[in-house]
Amino acid sequence: MEDELRERVEQVAEAHALFNALKHDGDADVGAVMGPMMGENPDFRPHGDEIPGVVAGVVQQVNAMDTEEKRARLEELAPERVDELDADEEGDDHTLPDLPNADAYEQVRMRAAPNPNGPWHIGHARMPAVIGTYKERYDGEFVVRFDDTDPETKRPDLDAYGAILDDIDYLGFEPDEVVKASDRVETYYEYAHDLIDAGGAYTCSCPQAEFSDLKNAGEACPHRDKSTETTREEFDAMVNGEYASGEMVLRVRTDIEHKNPALRDWVGFRMIDTPHPREEAAEYRCWPMLDFQSGVDDHLLGITHIIRGIDLQDSAKRQQFVYDYFDWEYPEVIHWGHVNVDAYDVKLSTSTLKALIEAGDLDGWDDPRAPTLGSLRRRGIRGEAVVEAMIELGTSTSNVDLSMSSVYAKNRDLVDDASDRCFFVRDGVEKAVVAGPEAGEPPVHPDHEERGRRHIPVAGAVLVEPDDVPANGERVWLKGYGCVRHTRDAFEFTGDDIDVVREGDVDVVHWVPADGSLPVRMRTMDGDVMGRTEPGFADRDVDDVVQFERIGFVRVDEVAEDGAQSGDESLVYFAHP
Repeated sequence: MEDELRERVEQVAEAHALFNALKHDGDADVGAVMGPMMGENPDFRPHGDEIPGVVAGVVQQVNAMDTEEKRARLEELAPERVDELDADEEGDDHTLPDLPNADAYEQVRMRAAPNPNGPWHIGHARMPAVIGTYKERYDGEFVVRFDDTDPETKRPDLDAYGAILDDIDYLGFEPDEVVKASDRVETYYEYAHDLIDAGGAYTCSCPQAEFSDLKNAGEACPHRDKSTETTREEFDAMVNGEYASGEMVLRVRTDIEHKNPALRDWVGFRMIDTPHPREEAAEYRCWPMLDFQSGVDDHLLGITHIIRGIDLQDSAKRQQFVYDYFDWEYPEVIHWGHVNVDAYDVKLSTSTLKALIEAGDLDGWDDPRAPTLGSLRRRGIRGEAVVEAMIELGTSTSNVDLSMSSVYAKNRDLVDDASDRCFFVRDGVEKAVVAGPEAGEPPVHPDHEERGRRHIPVAGAVLVEPDDVPANGERVWLKGYGCVRHTRDAFEFTGDDIDVVREGDVDVVHWVPADGSLPVRMRTMDGDVMGRTEPGFADRDVDDVVQFERIGFVRVDEVAEDGAQSGDESLVYFAHP
């Protein structure tokens, strides 16, 4: 990182760290600083691997200040942030804004309404993260409603129902109620009949293009004046499957001259010939459109607050016509912008991911290259880290950017203390070791001496990474072992004490024994990396998160039995540096 960029990162990080510490009347948090900082400064993202270290140093300096010093420094750097602190109401230290009119309801009740056409990508996590957080704040309820009433265009995947619930569990939340819209088709028919009787709907057999021309001209189609009796008969025929796809629809009667053509007499029900994949719903051919189904369900399920994308503003306006016919009160609505995620070459799209998997370009939904929650989980990234990063995005109507370096920083804070250390050598260069101890004994964790030390036999030779081999005659410190000099293509133990490292004369490197080390495949976003790790890795358990020193955190996926003798590989998934 260039000096000029580093200086700017430090300045921006300091302002964010000061604000974070003062807002919460405590120490600043690296993760809380990284999120908004990376979101507001997209040019920082190419340096995402280096920036957490810079931010950590700044946070440490800020946390060493007392409150008066922090406030004075923030006044100097960003006086508008001091005004923001002063404007906050007492006790209101939430990242998310308060829900509108929450006090008007006996209980806050919110819903996530996924289309179960595949497991969730990272962007999907924002909704349950925010709803789950609001549930905890207001002691409310969290409903998961699968909006699966399109068996053709957005055809449900039977495995996705359970996968999505697993993703919500991974994020740390448990729904109070789970509903499948495809179980409620008879309910939608009932309310369609009521709407017809109220004069709010009519059946229409106009070809789509013909109706579109009339609608755009603000002219009614000839079916708009049908009698209620005829409409009921034709809708019942739709329910009985007597029409083919595209032959008949039920339209919600709105204002045919409304200034927004998208709101003019919109389709409430249509015919679909493709059977639903769920056996329980396979016989239905007359299906509600999402705006009708979702609008009815939000009322019947007692939803008080809806969060939806800014691009769906017309949905609330369409549904309001139905609510007016039934004299229902519409829930509070919060619109937010789209979330963009960096660090991936793959588009955040379920259909795109499914196509890549079917083509063999991705190994599955949990391929490390896939921007999915399943991938993050397999890499050892905790759901809590994802939730914290999503919460910091807030609920702005503007599009927002999620920097994965923010997720990584939060996860690092969560896993670092519990993660044992381990050596992993890539492209190892073998060097005989002369005259030194029989084994090295690095600590299991540098901050927890009580956990003991790892016993790593040298057995006469070690493997080190090519870039760590010093020039002939130069010294290097084998971590946990001692100082050696590169002499005659071997490492000769020198007996120097640790002062040679402290004085900056000798680099510290990791290593593994040439004999007895274990083959390990490390799966990363950039492809698989082969290497060897210390013998003690054989005692690791699947799902352990360890830190490969000088490389990063990994989650253990498979541990080969007797890998040193059999040559079978263990498998780990790389999380982040």
